[in-house]
Amino acid sequence: MEKEKELRMFMKQSLECSNKKEKELERAGKLDELLEEGGKLDNALTPRKVLIDRLLAARSLCASAFTKNKHSASFSTALLFDETQIQFKESVGQFAQENIAPHASKIDQTNSFPKEANLWKLMGDFNLHGITVPEEYGGLGLGYLYHCIAMEQISHASASVGLSYGTHSNLCINQLARNGNPDQKQKYLPKLISGEHVGALSMSEPNAGSDVVSMKCKAERVDGGYIMNGNKMWCTNGPIAQTLVVYAKTDITAGSKGITAFIIEKGMPGFSTAQKLDKLGMRGSDTCELVFDNCFVPEENVLGKEGKGVYVMMSGLDLERLVLAAGPLGIMQACLDVVLPYVREREQFGRPIGEFQFIQGKVADMYTSLQSSRSYLYSVARNCDNGNIDSKDCAGAILCAAERATQVALQAIQCLGGNGYVNEYATGRLLRDAKLYEIGAGTSEIRRMIIGRELFKQQ
Repeated sequence: MEKEKELRMFMKQSLECSNKKEKELERAGKLDELLEEGGKLDNALTPRKVLIDRLLAARSLCASAFTKNKHSASFSTALLFDETQIQFKESVGQFAQENIAPHASKIDQTNSFPKEANLWKLMGDFNLHGITVPEEYGGLGLGYLYHCIAMEQISHASASVGLSYGTHSNLCINQLARNGNPDQKQKYLPKLISGEHVGALSMSEPNAGSDVVSMKCKAERVDGGYIMNGNKMWCTNGPIAQTLVVYAKTDITAGSKGITAFIIEKGMPGFSTAQKLDKLGMRGSDTCELVFDNCFVPEENVLGKEGKGVYVMMSGLDLERLVLAAGPLGIMQACLDVVLPYVREREQFGRPIGEFQFIQGKVADMYTSLQSSRSYLYSVARNCDNGNIDSKDCAGAILCAAERATQVALQAIQCLGGNGYVNEYATGRLLRDAKLYEIGAGTSEIRRMIIGRELFKQQ
């Protein structure tokens, strides 16, 4: 309740500050320019209006933790983002540090998403779930670059929460927004975007991971719908989701052309979840197996068209890889946040270890890994927003970021020495969390195969 009160106060301050700023802009003759950039301020009920109000107030309201290194970070940030995007980044960053970061260690220790923190609702109140969804369904109507910014900032606070957020907002909400019919969008999106409901997506099975077309889960057509039988594996948010996008075969003889996407609701007779998995990392991102035992799915719950599930799946995978690639960026930044204060304070041989060249070399490698991964990802995101979705670059962005995040986390442990190996410091958690991104959304090997295949086609 206290966090909700703080958030409401932040929103109130943002709105008050924005009204003053709007008048200043009007006097300076710059209001029209802002309206073109951010949306119409006179429409006071739209999520975009609330966002713009927040962004106008963000600078004065951002916590000191996000302004201490402003001079050192401003140049590289300015290369990637415009003024509105920078303010969005700072605003979401402050929200994540205040509402999510305090729970990061406990999430890892208890292997559970912090229900008492009410994070789904808080993120919904902050308009983070529907960034890419049109305003008519309660979204912000922004693009994937903004979505990646939010994913990085949330993952910076907690990689586990970031993974669950990415699954909810991209794999479920964005798929429904892109492929759902008007009735489906109206039925499911508002509660998902508000955070009242949690979303998930499931395509993998116990014996069908990278070879997803070999799935065995089937949906047999009956009067009024389908009877679904089979199992799905590695479903992020599965234990807590109310709305799930699930793929099954409606024609077992048609190969990839026999796959259909369905919208599954919690509580459907015949649908259940198995025990939550005890994972190495991402421990607060609840994951489980889904079980379908003669589960009836109404015909109106087909997402897209029967037999066209592969199109829904593959087009969504590119965007899934894009948005999830921002998760490793947040992890790398978190590693630097641990290492830099430590090497300034830790002394050996009469001086801070940060003065030694070999430590400076490690920090330099960590920094350049982060910044090069950032540049790649956000350029790909900008390209996607311009309508140019490239499979090899979406795969390349997450391949690059994921592998570098693991190496950066290893270097963070090395910089801390023995302290890096104890759980008092976050470095071990960051390493375990980072490793997931080399496996989920297609392994590093699959990503290399996609890139190589696409390049070969161009010859």
